[in-house]
Amino acid sequence: MLQTTAYKALTSDTLSTRLGELTSLTSRVGTETKDWKIQEVGDGNLNLVFIVEGSKGSVIVKQALPYVRLVGDSWPLPLYRAYYEHEALVRQAARNPGTVPEIYHFDSDQALIVMEFLSPHTILRHKLIAGERVQGLAAFLGTFCARTAFRGSELSMKSSDKKTDVSLFAGNIEIPAITEALVFSDPYFNAERNHHTPELDDVVNELRQDVELKTRVQELFMSFASNTETMVHGDLHSGSVMSTATDSMVIDPEFAQYGPMSFDLGMLIANFLMAYFSQPGHRSEDTLDEYQEWILAIISESLVTFEDEFTTLWNNERTGMLYPPTLFEDQGHSSQAALQSLLNRIRTEAMGYCGIEMHRRTLSLAHNADFEEIKDNTVRASLEARNLMMGRELILTSDQILDAGTLVALARQYNKGDFL
Repeated sequence: MLQTTAYKALTSDTLSTRLGELTSLTSRVGTETKDWKIQEVGDGNLNLVFIVEGSKGSVIVKQALPYVRLVGDSWPLPLYRAYYEHEALVRQAARNPGTVPEIYHFDSDQALIVMEFLSPHTILRHKLIAGERVQGLAAFLGTFCARTAFRGSELSMKSSDKKTDVSLFAGNIEIPAITEALVFSDPYFNAERNHHTPELDDVVNELRQDVELKTRVQELFMSFASNTETMVHGDLHSGSVMSTATDSMVIDPEFAQYGPMSFDLGMLIANFLMAYFSQPGHRSEDTLDEYQEWILAIISESLVTFEDEFTTLWNNERTGMLYPPTLFEDQGHSSQAALQSLLNRIRTEAMGYCGIEMHRRTLSLAHNADFEEIKDNTVRASLEARNLMMGRELILTSDQILDAGTLVALARQYNKGDFL
């Protein structure tokens, strides 16, 4: 166990001394702490992340910091967010087994989780920038979104259990507040922490003057803030997925809360669209078209898989209080029209959230490396403009995206546009 209960941030030099008697760690790494190899690898915005290697194996030690790492101690954050990440991982593991890292130890006082080291997995976003492919990616992601959405809702859960869980996660206040500000508000005015490629000024001004756009964004914000349908990952993007060439896992659910079933799906699709639009900044002409089409296929297959898996769960696991068989099948009535209506609503909302995320990751704090690693500002801005303008259309016409084919066709259309 830790030698002190008072919180103190770990370092590569102090970790072995402070955690050297932790059985859940030494049983997997080895007891000879002097031989441990410890490397701090956190490249995210919030936390410390250490790889600890020993004679028996390796683990990850993740510790929350009392502030936003990207900004510094001028933006404090509560340490209890580690508790909610732990609770979210437990629920995700139960609702879709084998898709998140195994937890070995949790220490609330130290805001610390010891968990499975995913190797040789690497961050999916890095693979997309490098032009690598991942077998089975769309099936994995579509299934993950469907199972966590369905099984975390009152389509499946007992209402009393769901309400208890909603009450629990309602205590995670400050982390969702980051989403509320950075995603739904900051992109649409000159917020203090905003920044964007200067060549985008005219496009950004156009978006911020669009009252219809901002109204629709706020309608979606209202739905996000008041809808507790299911436990959402809350920050599902290509940086919170780790993959090999044939396997994938989801990580980092510290933004978890109860929210709309559509939210994770929309965030995920947005990040694939940004990967798609950014490709001319990373690929040569001879490989560009083929790889962009592969990304579009991932988007399409993820959406189709989500709806197929959700349908399977509807037909086989609808045990909660919502849409009960007593109102449909038990009376000889089909529930398929009700299912399709729900799927249509989820898809429409997801497209709106998708467009907002495309704006947020280009205009607000914490941009995507997909665009940021393009050094030529003129090239980057032209690609970001395509992303921003398609995002606008998705927000305003989300109800017209009737299927994956419509979305993919729209992406191809905007990929040919010049908006500067």
